[in-house]
Amino acid sequence: DARSSKAAPGTDDLSASGSRIERVLAYMFATMVGLSILCFVVIIIATFAGMNSASFAEGLWPIVAVVPLVGLPLGFVVMISLIVLSLRRRSREAAASAPPRAR
Repeated sequence: DARSSKAAPGTDDLSASGSRIERVLAYMFATMVGLSILCFVVIIIATFAGMNSASFAEGLWPIVAVVPLVGLPLGFVVMISLIVLSLRRRSREAAASAPPRAR
């Protein structure tokens, strides 16, 4: 067989699914934090434009006001889980590539 019996690092099924999960979590984190910051900026601009607190209680404004309150803490949880998954993957890869210890 022309192919090597040893797979390149990161190409086995476990690493592929691990990197896929990490990629999904990274996009979730970026989306949540980005949307939260956008809503926060929109609220600041609307306040400078003259909207008062009664105006924020109608229409889509309650949703815009709640998104940063929910999105930023969830983004933090996703970031922590992403860091933990990444550290676990790197630890497994380092253990797999390390030569066996002599006793």
